[in-house]
Amino acid sequence: MQKHILVISQLFYPEEFRINDISAEWVKRGYKVTVITGIPNYPQGRFYKGYGYFSKRNEIYKGVSIIRIPILPRFHGSVMLALNYFSFVLSGFFWQIFSKLVVDYVFIFEVSPMTQALPGVWFAKRKKIPCYIYVTDLWPENVQIITGIENKLVINSIGRMVDYIYKRCNRIFTSSASFVTAIESRGINREKIEFWPQYAESFYRPVLPSSIQKSQIPQDGKCNIIFAGNIGYAQGLSVLVGAATIFKKRELHNIRFNIIGDGRYKVEFLKLISNNHVEEYFNFIGRYPATQIPEFFALCDASLICLSKNRVFEITLPAKTQSCFACGLPILVSADGEIQKVVNDARAGFCSNAGDATGLAENIVKFCELSEAERLTMSNNALAYADKNYNKETLLSRMDRWLSE
Repeated sequence: MQKHILVISQLFYPEEFRINDISAEWVKRGYKVTVITGIPNYPQGRFYKGYGYFSKRNEIYKGVSIIRIPILPRFHGSVMLALNYFSFVLSGFFWQIFSKLVVDYVFIFEVSPMTQALPGVWFAKRKKIPCYIYVTDLWPENVQIITGIENKLVINSIGRMVDYIYKRCNRIFTSSASFVTAIESRGINREKIEFWPQYAESFYRPVLPSSIQKSQIPQDGKCNIIFAGNIGYAQGLSVLVGAATIFKKRELHNIRFNIIGDGRYKVEFLKLISNNHVEEYFNFIGRYPATQIPEFFALCDASLICLSKNRVFEITLPAKTQSCFACGLPILVSADGEIQKVVNDARAGFCSNAGDATGLAENIVKFCELSEAERLTMSNNALAYADKNYNKETLLSRMDRWLSE
């Protein structure tokens, strides 16, 4: 008998998150999948063209049934972000009360906000079915980073909500090995917590670049370093300006940061670059679909993974790590903790601490001086590590076994 999975994810296609691929793969594996999500508006903060309160509220994506509940767009600023989070919970509350949907499991994909899990927990409790959650962002710690809220009353209230969610889930999956200990420390039974790393979608692989990509990233002998993803405050991208300032003082003009993406920090980031007069080191390309990112990777020498200095990010493994490994792209890390351990274990790049512009600059210079043979070794190491640790079929088969418990 075909099993029916209800996925709860505030962010879903056409927003680009791994749950899109996971859901589509479940359909291929014989499951019926329905997704409850919001109206797409990430990261720009405005509803995508063609989507709204009265359009595309129901959609099919690769065999996945999508139901979009009304939410407020993120716009800009912490107040609108909070209202965006709350609106999904409010709409989800009424949806789960009146929904006649019959499913076998609830699967919550938790990339911030954690609040999105509440409708899934409530629905599972009302229907008396198993509830699973996949934690990729740690709350309430992540709230403090994103909003800057330090009020203990607020943070403790969020902590109680998180505990409520964890205790009502049958199994908790984590994208980072370090999250297991952090969640267990909240009084959650270790036996129901599982480390399940993210995998890279199948389109992440070594490819040849197209003419479009070649026109965006000059092949002029410079060492091309690429950052692809959300340009947010959490990424700590100001460290690149510090590194570029060092290059300028040392009269090193053979390095280029290629930035693909958009986000809340972009305007401030551009201003910081201008104020420090280091525009020559930056090439802003804009947003592109994830499916085209491997072609940009093919034109670059290394990828950059940046995170701000924060205790939560020390135990976080960014999803783009797997994408870079799967494309055989060496990684330059400017972050603390788990990401350093993974890249060092893979022998696929160089690492410096979060916010350390000098350390990053030195690693970039060291990388640019490597021979082609040494860079090829790093590339092969990345591919081998991805196959061993983040194999898509192996991970999905493990999930199948857990779902069949």
